[in-house]
Amino acid sequence: MGAVLRGFKDFLLRGNVVELAVAVVIGAAFTAVVDAFADSFLTPLIGLVTGGGEVGGRFTVDGQDFTYGAFVSQVITFVLTAAVVYFVVVLPLRTIAERRARGEEPGPVAPTQVELLAEIRDLLRAQQATPPGGTPGGPGTTAL
Repeated sequence: MGAVLRGFKDFLLRGNVVELAVAVVIGAAFTAVVDAFADSFLTPLIGLVTGGGEVGGRFTVDGQDFTYGAFVSQVITFVLTAAVVYFVVVLPLRTIAERRARGEEPGPVAPTQVELLAEIRDLLRAQQATPPGGTPGGPGTTAL
C-alpha cells in the first residue's frame, strides 16, 4: 500500500501534472475577469464597429441570421485567457526548467531568521569564550 501511495505522490508531483493543475486553476479564475472585460468593453466596441446596437454584429442570408459578434467576442476572450496563462504560468516555469537543464542554480537564498539567530548566538559564544587579550576560559568568562 505504501508503494502505491508513493507512486501516486510521485505522479502528482511530476512537473507536467502540476503545471496542468496550475494552468486550469488560474485559467478558471481568470476567465471571469476576461468575460467581464469582453462583455463590458469588447462587445460594445464590436457593436460600434459593425454599426449595430446589439451584442456584436450580425448579417442575414436568405432569412437566416448569422450572429458573428458573439463569436468574435469569445475568440478574443480565449486569446486573452491563453495569453495570461502563458505569460503568468508557462513562461516562468519553462525558464526555471531551462536553467535547471543548463545546470544553473537560482541565486543564493537569503538565510532564514533562525539561521541568522543561530549564527549570532555562535558568535556571541565565541566572543565570551575568548575575552580580548585573554585566553579561552580565563577569568571573567561565563558559559551560556
